[in-house]
Amino acid sequence: MLSAKSLFQEILDHDESFRLFCSIAAGGESQGGWENARIAALAPESQRDLAPKIARHGADEDKHGRIFHALLRKRGLEPVEVPPETDYTMLLERHGIGLAHDRLRADRPLTVRDVITYLAHSRVTEERAAGQMALLRKHFADHPDVGRAVRMIAADEDNHLAYAHEELLRLAAAGHGRYIQRTLRECALAEIRVYRDVSLAVMAHMGRVLGWSRARSALLAAGIHAMYLFERLGGWRRLVTLRPPELRDALGGPAVPAPETV
Repeated sequence: MLSAKSLFQEILDHDESFRLFCSIAAGGESQGGWENARIAALAPESQRDLAPKIARHGADEDKHGRIFHALLRKRGLEPVEVPPETDYTMLLERHGIGLAHDRLRADRPLTVRDVITYLAHSRVTEERAAGQMALLRKHFADHPDVGRAVRMIAADEDNHLAYAHEELLRLAAAGHGRYIQRTLRECALAEIRVYRDVSLAVMAHMGRVLGWSRARSALLAAGIHAMYLFERLGGWRRLVTLRPPELRDALGGPAVPAPETV
């Protein structure tokens, strides 16, 4: 049965596939932590009130990276090198999504449009992350090995998505609506391509590790291509819609520290 639950259970039950999954996840979260920390440090004077929330976002991402490493240690596993074709955050940057790392390394303040670019990137990618974690929470919230980690990360991703909605709506009300919508659309259309390519690469690696048949791998690849076609034909619009979140000021407090054990 090729359900999301059965696929993740298979990955979870095999040391090498679980090792690869956690390594890919930890690498992306750690990269997001660095990016947010730099954006917080370079926030323009007119957006300084936003800097602590950006820093909180980065601290959450760092925490997630530590959680995935803790899951590996719990199984007595070491992380593996992340295959470049599975590196979602790196590939997004390569496609011009978000703020380039060269810009973040430069020691000069960002502009308001830079902040909008960052928030649009967050709005799109956090929608993806929140959806994935909601699926894992649905099926594995009570799992004895990964349940606590899944619940913590899912709650954080919900907060990040709420924060991105709220701040983009604030900036739209301040007169930046047209630029926000254009940036969101560009980001979403690029993200769905990157997500398709990364999903195909990850499934190919998992298939080799787990010994999937050619027919099973082809069926999974067909499903990924079908999802991309759906998103390209209009499903991408869910990534750009802005609405007031139920939870306001979601990143207004300090980050919740990572647990000693998961």
